[in-house]
Amino acid sequence: MTRQLARIARRHLWRHPWQLGLAVLGITLGVAVAVSIDLANESARRAFALATEAVTGRATHQVVGGPSGLADELYRALRLDLGARPAAPVVAGEFRVRAFHNLDELAESVEAASVAIPTADHARVGTELLERGLDLLVEKPIATTLAEADQLIAAASKRNRILQVGHLERFNPAVSAVRPLITRPLFFEVHRLGVFTERSLDVDVVFDVMIHDLDIVRAFVKSPVRSVDAVGIPVITDKVDIANVRVEFENGCVANLTASRVSTEKVRKLRFFQPHEYVSLDYTRHDVLVISVEHAGAGFPKLHFRKLPTQPEEPLKAELEAFVNSVRTRTRPEVDGVEGRQALALAHEVMSSIRQHAERVQLGAGHTAARE
Repeated sequence: MTRQLARIARRHLWRHPWQLGLAVLGITLGVAVAVSIDLANESARRAFALATEAVTGRATHQVVGGPSGLADELYRALRLDLGARPAAPVVAGEFRVRAFHNLDELAESVEAASVAIPTADHARVGTELLERGLDLLVEKPIATTLAEADQLIAAASKRNRILQVGHLERFNPAVSAVRPLITRPLFFEVHRLGVFTERSLDVDVVFDVMIHDLDIVRAFVKSPVRSVDAVGIPVITDKVDIANVRVEFENGCVANLTASRVSTEKVRKLRFFQPHEYVSLDYTRHDVLVISVEHAGAGFPKLHFRKLPTQPEEPLKAELEAFVNSVRTRTRPEVDGVEGRQALALAHEVMSSIRQHAERVQLGAGHTAARE
């Protein structure tokens, strides 16, 4: 039976040679396509690896972050403490920007720079770049100490360079919308609360987040500080995790500010009262509610509610554009070195008051921040 089937098959193939040829050709093409796809995939993987290596250098080790990302200090520790100078984040290749391995390469290739490194290094790196003729945008706070802030300001003045400090909330659309309304603010209530994350745990909450609102209140009030009374407590870390301060200004305005990184919800609001008006600003939603009081005769005053229109703009983008504009036009930036120093000085006053309070209540072990 098998032999008969074989003879029938051979007879059929010899009678239809074109079908045989097409079948063989189809099988051959199928195998060729499968092999070519496999070769193309391997070639693409190899090309990607070579491109990444060209940007970041040959990688010998890989550091991968967890859900919260990598700690801010890790990259600095790798390059400075452990001497891994060639280490570079892959972000340079991802966004098609050039990675510089030292300040010399950077200073020789650009005219302006954004310094977003640990605050402890702001003065050293910033001063060197300013002295080499670069305009700078320095992340807030301007420096760790007032002496370091003065060093940056002096370097910028000496070389006639732009020095802008990255107080981002100055560029918040809600803040921009409120400015034209300000007449004589007399009382502020400010809350900046956040849930706990594993970022910036090496710095007190006053310098990490409260300094945003200290800067905004100062800019709105435009009066020297008369007194500061504050309390701060370490809850999870050995730094101040939650703080409250009452700031009184020479013109009689009083500001009550609370900052926390150990809250159960995220709140970023600033509210203030001025004659016949209440203003509520939400940093996160970029909106502003204004309640105005109209006194009409002897009757009960009328209340007028309105929401101010705001421009839908990303604050970080606006900050960078403002810096570039200052560099091009050689005009004073929105937050210059002097204003950055003033915000830092007020933050130091808050921390000084927190230390005094800790001593009064004999806040013991764990409160290292209050004794530094």
